[in-house]
Amino acid sequence: MAITADQIPGYRAGTWVIDPTHSEVSFSVRHLAISKVKGKFENFDATFVTAENPLESSVQASAEVASVNTNEKNRDGHLRTGDFFAAEEFPQLTFASTGAREDKGDLLVDGELTMRGVTKPVTFNFEFGGFGEDPYGNYKAGFTATTVVKREDFGLTWNAPLEKGGLLLGSDVTISIDVQAALQA
Repeated sequence: MAITADQIPGYRAGTWVIDPTHSEVSFSVRHLAISKVKGKFENFDATFVTAENPLESSVQASAEVASVNTNEKNRDGHLRTGDFFAAEEFPQLTFASTGAREDKGDLLVDGELTMRGVTKPVTFNFEFGGFGEDPYGNYKAGFTATTVVKREDFGLTWNAPLEKGGLLLGSDVTISIDVQAALQA
């Protein structure tokens, strides 16, 4: 049975814009084969259109590559170079949804992720946080979406061997998006 709008408390159809002060686009990757390095993009934007049928909703999103922040200035500078994101040549990461579906009770959002000029299909696991009105009368939605991609699939192949074996960086990158968005009048 497909998910319907009446199964989601507070659901409203319409166009939503992201509230960047209450949202975050972050990532993590295995480092030294023992821990994870986490980072985020400081500048990002997204528009969501919720349809009467939630499974017909859509999203268009982007993040400014030069805004990458891992809380380490030298690493951030390296991530902007051709070894990784090539920020000058490919200044934006983008995502455009191609559909939504329910699978064993989970809501999945399929789409095309473009990074470093390479576009690949990805699926985000999507979790509604809820809907409600803020103290200023704005109707808000909250959600979290996560996916895991292979960085090499997007041309991010730089790595370094470790003295005792293995590689400095893992292949899997977890992308997490925590969003609060406002319904547009």
